[in-house]
Amino acid sequence: MNPIRKSFSDDPLFPFDFVYKDTKSPQRELPDHLHDRYELIYVYGGKGTLFIDQKFYDMGPGDIFLIPGNSIHRALPDTVEPVTSTAIFFAPSLISHENLDDSYSSLRCFELARKWKHYKIETSAQLQKHMVMALEDIHLELNQKNPGYRYAISLQLQQVLLRLNRLVMSMHVSELDDARIGPLWMNKILHYIAQHPDQNLGLSALAEQASVTPAHFSRVFKQLTGMNVTDYVNAKRIAQAKELIRTTDEGLSWIADRCGFESLPHFHRMFKRMTGQTPGAYKRKR
Repeated sequence: MNPIRKSFSDDPLFPFDFVYKDTKSPQRELPDHLHDRYELIYVYGGKGTLFIDQKFYDMGPGDIFLIPGNSIHRALPDTVEPVTSTAIFFAPSLISHENLDDSYSSLRCFELARKWKHYKIETSAQLQKHMVMALEDIHLELNQKNPGYRYAISLQLQQVLLRLNRLVMSMHVSELDDARIGPLWMNKILHYIAQHPDQNLGLSALAEQASVTPAHFSRVFKQLTGMNVTDYVNAKRIAQAKELIRTTDEGLSWIADRCGFESLPHFHRMFKRMTGQTPGAYKRKR
């Protein structure tokens, strides 16, 4: 299976995409995928499960999900009551601004979500009302395209992120729900894959570590993540490689070895297959 790369608009001056009040059946939902864009999801109604990075979350009315760039994720809508939601995709450059306050970052809520490994926000009625109005305003701006509509959308997004930042920064990690769905060994294995990309992460080795048979491991893993073990491990390794390319000055050989690729050519081949570009091209763009 080739990992999915979600396509976005190619306007470098306005790196923003918007899917408004979309109801997806399980058949229409993308399989596990990742992308550079930051993603914010607001749920209006319905039921489902959302897999992000290493955890599974129930989806329900009023829920907000924060998905940092390069996080493997997949929605699994309920077959009877599929989720209706709005999704915002944006690049950090869209909300860049002069430092008016050194202690504030518009992306702080995403940074904390990644740090805490918790990507779901359960909102109050007041915040839900604000979200619905802000998303409707963005939808109107995109449809009407009046002068300054891009600036208006950027301001609306900044307002949404400001409210979410203040809420998330007032929380403590101990207040967050355990988000565990499925057997305990599954959650431990997902954590192990994330922390040890350079180790043997083959089906047999992981099944032995989980103390279950390879057949049972494979069946449960595919059922919960929608992805087989090999494809998931490769996607996770590529996501970590992209993070190292962006945040370090290390060479590609070191990054390939650190992320568990058997050789530099193998790393190049898998990176291009999953991202559409070579590691070198990706590094030059950064």
